[in-house]
Amino acid sequence: MGLLSNRVNRGILKPGDHIYSWRTAYVYAHHGIYVGDDEVVHFTRGRGQEVGTGTVLDVLLLSSGPIRSQIACPVCSHRVEEDHGVTSSCLNCFLAGGILYRFEYSVSPALFLAKARGGTCTLAVSDSNETVVHRATYLLNNGFGCYNVFKNNCEDFAIYCKTGLLVTNQVTMGQSGQAISIIGGPLAAVLSIPLRAVTTNMYGMAATAVGVYCASRYAADIGMRPDVVKVEAEDLTARLATGGLQIVETSGVLGGGTALALPVR
Repeated sequence: MGLLSNRVNRGILKPGDHIYSWRTAYVYAHHGIYVGDDEVVHFTRGRGQEVGTGTVLDVLLLSSGPIRSQIACPVCSHRVEEDHGVTSSCLNCFLAGGILYRFEYSVSPALFLAKARGGTCTLAVSDSNETVVHRATYLLNNGFGCYNVFKNNCEDFAIYCKTGLLVTNQVTMGQSGQAISIIGGPLAAVLSIPLRAVTTNMYGMAATAVGVYCASRYAADIGMRPDVVKVEAEDLTARLATGGLQIVETSGVLGGGTALALPVR
């Protein structure tokens, strides 16, 4: 992986790779899992299934959908997009004319922070390629719930396939690093405003904003978050409404412990 780019040639792709391609002038990237034989499984805006924010940021929803070409793809033209939004397409249709990048796992903290833009790598450890492909193909048939640009998007889907981790706190954001970046930048700028009352040093305020931004990205990374739980695909018997899970305490003859409470639609 390069410091400035995760760009790769398609010839080195392996089944189980998490790949992405930038959309909308590098504002947002579309993510998916390469499962082999030139096929990518990815999470898109199923018909009427997206959940917006009610703000101008909803324009990002347009980047998550499959880009339609005027020329029918001989490989994908027979496939029907299901309501659950998890679909498969050939690599060319997934890229939609864009450049191929590979999302990296188990990166060092220094390299993670050096990547100023989120949504390109994570501190988390990936499971085996066989497990990743199994999750992706299982969800292709069973769905991944309701698309939400900040809590349950295409990057959240790909990260789940790679790690089996899901965020348990439905109030917070999902696993998506690019969503954290979109929110973290303005948040860091706002948090640096109080410094204007004690200093006029623009360099100091800029350094503080950068520090807040980096700290928020690091703490929110799926490899560092405490509010995640490992869930295998077979346990997702109910489609996830927003990508969240709740942990509930149990007690009784089994000795107690924790259990998953999956939201149903």
